This record gives sequence, C-alpha cells and structure tokens, in this order.
Amino acid sequence: MSGNLDRRQAIQLGSLGLFGLTMGDVATLCAQDKGRDSGQQNKSVLLIYLPGGFSHIDTFDPKPQASDETRGEFTTIATRTAGVRICEHLPLLAARSNQWSLVRSLGHSTNDHTQAHHYMLCGKMLLPQPFDRVKPVRSDFPSMAAIAGSQVKSKGPLPPAVMLPRLVTNVARQVRGGQTAGRMGKQHDPWLLQAASMCNQYGSCPDCFMFSNFETKPHSITPVFHPPNPKLPAGLTLKRLGNRQHLLKMLQAESSSLGGVTLVRDWSRSRDDALSLLTSRRVRDAFDVNSVDAKIQERYGRDLFGSTLLLSKRLIENGVRMVQAHLGRGVSWDTHGDNFPVLKNKLLPPFDRALSALLDDLEESGLLESTLVVVCSEFGRTPKISRLEKHYKLPGRDHWGAAQSVLLAGGGVEGGRVVGKTDRIGAYPTDGPQTPQNLAATIYDTLGIPRDAHWTDTGGRPYRVYERPPIHGLTS
Repeated sequence: MSGNLDRRQAIQLGSLGLFGLTMGDVATLCAQDKGRDSGQQNKSVLLIYLPGGFSHIDTFDPKPQASDETRGEFTTIATRTAGVRICEHLPLLAARSNQWSLVRSLGHSTNDHTQAHHYMLCGKMLLPQPFDRVKPVRSDFPSMAAIAGSQVKSKGPLPPAVMLPRLVTNVARQVRGGQTAGRMGKQHDPWLLQAASMCNQYGSCPDCFMFSNFETKPHSITPVFHPPNPKLPAGLTLKRLGNRQHLLKMLQAESSSLGGVTLVRDWSRSRDDALSLLTSRRVRDAFDVNSVDAKIQERYGRDLFGSTLLLSKRLIENGVRMVQAHLGRGVSWDTHGDNFPVLKNKLLPPFDRALSALLDDLEESGLLESTLVVVCSEFGRTPKISRLEKHYKLPGRDHWGAAQSVLLAGGGVEGGRVVGKTDRIGAYPTDGPQTPQNLAATIYDTLGIPRDAHWTDTGGRPYRVYERPPIHGLTS
C-alpha cells in the first residue's frame, strides 16, 4: 500500500469506526491536561443527580413539629445515628446511616429548572452570557464532570469522566444546559453512555420514572436499560486493527499536509484508548450488567435506578474517576402535584433500594473509602404544600432553591454526620450555609485537584477551578 494518504482516507482510517463511536466520542476517551499525582489521585466520585427537584422536607430534612401545611403526610423513623430521623419510606438508608452523612443547608438563588441545573451541575452561582434556556451552547460554563475529566487521569482504558444513562431533558425533550464542557471546548465533554431507552409516554411509567396525573400506560420500549456492548465490527479482526495502527503511523508522517501535528496526535491518542476498550475483556464485562449475578441485580433493583447505579459502580471499578448518574429524566422528581403518592409508591422505594445496595457493594468490595458518593438535585421543594387543582388531583410542592439536602458517603466522609440545618419549616439555612461552589470544591478536593488549578476556555482565558472551599464538617 502506498505511503501517501489523501485526507479522506486518513479520516476514514483514523476514526476506526469503533462500535459506532464518532470522532468526537473517541476523542473524549483521551483526557488532556491531566492533574497531579497525590495521595488522593486514586479516589473517584459518583455524582447521583435527581433531576426535577428532590423534596428535602419529605426525605432527609423532615419537620414533624411543623404545621399541617408544611409537615406533609409522612412520618419519620430513627436512623443508626442518634438524633437523626428521616422519612419512613427510606428504611434501608436509615439502617445504613453509619455509611453516609447529610448536608441540610445547601442553597442557591433560583427556582428555575434551567438555571438551577447550571448552578448545580457546573458548581457555580453565575449564569453564562449569553445563556440559552432550551439547549446547551458553547458559551456555557463547563460541568463539574467536564472539569474533573480535564484535570485527572483515568485508572484504565475508560475515559476519566462518564455520564449515564442519558442526558437530562425537559418535558419537550430539550437537553438541559450544564452537562457539557461548554466554553472549555467539545473535546472535554464527558463521555455519555446512552444506556436508557426513551419512553414515548409522558405519564406514569415505572421503568422511566416519569410521573404525572395522566393515565398509566405500558412501557413502549423493551428493554428499558441497554448498556453499550463494545465489540469489533463484523469482519474486523485484531490483526486488521493492527494494520490500521500501521496506517496511522504513516499518517503521522503526512501531518504537514493534513493541517498540522495536533490532529494526527489526537487521532493517535484516541486510537490507543479506543483499542484498549475493545481489547479489554474486563471493560466489556463491566458494561454487561444484564449478565451480573441475579442476586446482585435483585439487590440493586431490576429497574432504571438499580441498573444505572450498578453500571456506575462497575465503571468506577474499571478506573473512571468521575461518574455522573442521572436517576430520572428531566422532571421525574418535579412533584408539583401528587407529591406524596408518587414519592411513596414510585420514587422513594427504588431510590432507597438502589442507593443502599450501592453503598453496601462499595463497602464490601473495598471501594467505599476511595469513592465519594454525592446525591443531590437542582433544588429542594417548597415548605408550604401547594394545591394546583387544575393540573393535579392531589397536593404537591413547588420549586425551592433556597434549601436542599445533599447526601454524601465514602471518599473520606465520616458516616453519621449532619452539616448545617434549616429553620423550623425547612425554608432557609440557619446554620452552616453551603452553595454549589462548596459542593464542587468538595468533589474536586476528593479527586486530588490542586487548590490553585485552572481550566481554560477555547480562547485561552483561565478560570479558577475552586471558587469556594470544600464543605467543612464532613470529617473530624
């Protein structure tokens, strides 16, 4: 074969077409500008995000002494931590409070979904300009996952930052902002593992966890959870891949005629990591959660929540440094109406089961100490119960940015702690107020990112990674 390649051939050969990955997908397998080596370099973070607005008053910050218009229908139960009580519909987590701690005083300034997603997922209290309410744009600030992926090294062939099982969307299926690298550049976007089918029904769907007062209909897609299955395309052998590696070496020699060295270098780097994905039996097995022992699957729950957290744990086992797992679609936890039956019957049982199984699994496998688990939402819910009778049969709670509860476990966090508190109705922090920047700093610090670290936008302008200190009081 000739040693001279035209640009079209180079692109065809360089992309490899590995199990359907685009060049952009493959490029994310190679994190650039990695961070330092430190004692925390081996730690990982699992950010569990509950889109829609998780009701703190009905879960982790109950107010049993408040009036009827605030207290709600649920009673509380004791946990293993003296003096700490949580919702009666979280019994498994209550029995494991020695594994986790709570921050009851995190808040920000907006009740708007779109803005709040940006605040929480980017770890900021500032909106980019211009700001697009219906789609991510390249002026957006980078997500915490994107920043983490640009600052730390993966511990295996997988990329350092991964999102799953799908992007957070609104009811109209428009992608919420705050999930990309934004102004850092597309090459830093977290790798998306699209592992969940999109249900065609807006109504109550136990597999998608989309709820409303509409009539329940059977799920339209089977299976609901379908993790990727990386394999060689038909007719492509490892030997042929080796030949393509040879062609890419020739490509390097042609770099001057292809617009510079950077493109070729990126192709070469992407090739090496993508090949590692294909040739690693361990990685392929990690994706295949449907073949996991039936008892383990039952432990997590055979639903979208359980499968998502099981796959998340297996990604961390295989070297991913930050996993962002979405438990729900865009408004799954947005309980303006029917709040209490939806939480009691649909959302809290699978959440309680899946998160408890994850914590046990991490502890049993020796990974809890090196894995920080964070559970948060874009905001909490209003202290006052609302009744939107034109839209819902039963009462609910509306958006409330001023306060939410965040659960943290592992990664050095001591279990059984409560940081901060809210007033008698759960409206505002009265002690130890925290912000999205404090939560972001906690995540970055766990990953071992230096306090003076910066990220740069596509124009070369630097931005500090840390905007506030990590949350104080989670350790002795």
